[in-house]
Amino acid sequence: MSDALKHECGIALIRLLKPLEYYKEKYGSAFYGVNKMYLMMEKQHNRGQDGAGFASIKLDTKPGERYISRVRSIAQQPIQDIFAQINERINDDLNNNPQYQDNVDLQKKHIPYIGEVLLGHVRYGTYGKNSVESVHPFLRQNNWMHRNLIVAGNFNMTNVNELFDNLIEIGQHPKEKADTVTVMEKIGHFLDDAVAKIYKDLKKEGYNKNECSPLIAERLKVGKILRRAAKNWDGGYAMAGLLGHGDSFVLRDPSGIRPAYYYKDDEVVVVASERPVIQTVFNVPFEAVKELEPGHAIITKKSGVTQIKKILEPLERKACSFERIYFSRGSDAEIYQERKKLGRLLMPKVLKAIDNDTKNSVFTYIPNTAETSFFGMIEAVEDHLNEQKIKSILDGNGKLSAETVTDILSERPRIEKIAIKDVKLRTFITEDSSRDDLVAHVYDITYGVIKPTDNLVIIDDSIVRGTTLKKSIIKMMDRLNPKKIVVVSSAPQIRFIDCYGIDMANLETLIAFKAALALLKETNQYHIVKDVYDKCIEQVNRKDKEIVNYVKEIYDNFTDEEISDKIAELLIEEDTKAEVKVIFQSVKNLHEACPDNLGDWYFTGDYPTPGGNRVVNRAFINFFEGNKRRAY
Repeated sequence: MSDALKHECGIALIRLLKPLEYYKEKYGSAFYGVNKMYLMMEKQHNRGQDGAGFASIKLDTKPGERYISRVRSIAQQPIQDIFAQINERINDDLNNNPQYQDNVDLQKKHIPYIGEVLLGHVRYGTYGKNSVESVHPFLRQNNWMHRNLIVAGNFNMTNVNELFDNLIEIGQHPKEKADTVTVMEKIGHFLDDAVAKIYKDLKKEGYNKNECSPLIAERLKVGKILRRAAKNWDGGYAMAGLLGHGDSFVLRDPSGIRPAYYYKDDEVVVVASERPVIQTVFNVPFEAVKELEPGHAIITKKSGVTQIKKILEPLERKACSFERIYFSRGSDAEIYQERKKLGRLLMPKVLKAIDNDTKNSVFTYIPNTAETSFFGMIEAVEDHLNEQKIKSILDGNGKLSAETVTDILSERPRIEKIAIKDVKLRTFITEDSSRDDLVAHVYDITYGVIKPTDNLVIIDDSIVRGTTLKKSIIKMMDRLNPKKIVVVSSAPQIRFIDCYGIDMANLETLIAFKAALALLKETNQYHIVKDVYDKCIEQVNRKDKEIVNYVKEIYDNFTDEEISDKIAELLIEEDTKAEVKVIFQSVKNLHEACPDNLGDWYFTGDYPTPGGNRVVNRAFINFFEGNKRRAY
């Protein structure tokens, strides 16, 4: 509950389809694209606050004129920082050169960042380091305009070692073994190859060198380049790229793990990680924003022609369910209803936990992202109360007094704001060593609304490590002296690590895994741990497609409720006075609430790509051997 759970990143791409003069005349500024990109990145700041980057390309520049601009930041507020830098540079140029003010041609020629193709990125530093060199977009430079490549993505590859070795096999010397570098160099290799072949063909056709350049741009087949580059990628990704001459693309993984949405009209082509971002920034309706299909790319040529092309054969759709539960903005029309349903579906378990005693129960939520699920839960409580009211009135056979009927009808759920987050304190909690000491002070609590006879029901999006629950929230809630504390998670138990873009790399940090180990010890079955380790070791040299997720066996001998009860035990201190109960969503209900996002490997261990099984087995080997390294 409220643990530091980080998501890889968010992307935003804008391609202006009209000359910059058009936007100056219609919207009052040739910097229309830059302004829209600022809004799109701000509207996705929930997806990454460790770093932000922006890149732009100007179309049809003359030799010697700058046509690529890029700025990146790891400042405390990186989005504001990069656009402050952009605005300062633009304003300085305009103030120092009054002749630029109303001349779009001069602005485009002399002022950086203004351009027709723009790419933005926000990120979390999931590997414990956050240097500006790690911030997207990445740039691969070349004197040939067509060979310049800018890449940014929301992704994680499970087979970085294989991709790295592939680059070596084709004669490259990558500067580091990171998935962003390997992905960019793989695309770059096939881009170079395609440009060279087209140039050779054009020379045979009799064109001179100057004539070749625009023809290369026309003939370059971005879809073919992506098809060759992505052939061996194993992971979840929404990969965006710009080519120096002006082509752009966004490619989504075949399982649809990472999200991508697009919108196109006669003025712009827009792609983002979240639908409501496009709706809000461009003021377009829900149905105008389309989801990019898994395995497909949206490609816009320099000419402005835009196509959706199948790059890789789509696999079974396993779109990340955490997007719906937690990460994506809840303002998306579909996500809002899904989160409400997640809360509603939990209500039978909650009623059982409080013995149907809604009169002596107070309902609340932590943190703010759980508010929508809370609404759904409260609607279910109200439905339950309405059924009780109807029954009580009908049982009266018309003989109830007006006062009694009024009393029956007046009962409603008791809703209180119990915990208030101190946002300023949150920013100081940056490392595990200081987190435990500071986390207890992140929340303030509301006194005077809980009675000793009350149950206190708290709902959150998910419970990952349980650190904040144990160190802070349960202790605080216990000080209010409730009879019982019921902690409710709108997500199922997180039993397995993620390797596709969410920062969960070590099994031993997961509270569900700790609970399963404790149960194995208590039931004299701990030998299963060694058995699983041996099976994982036996598979180390197998091909990914042959690997089985044997870590599932750690959980096989226990019911969901047994593990939930053990989690509750692990989360309370000896001096906790209230009874504590922990309730999790079922996987079945998760699928019912989010029917189009069935990526549930965190909860089930059913990974959508072969690399997932290898990574989770490696995580278990690391745990067993006491190795604190990440599994990917």
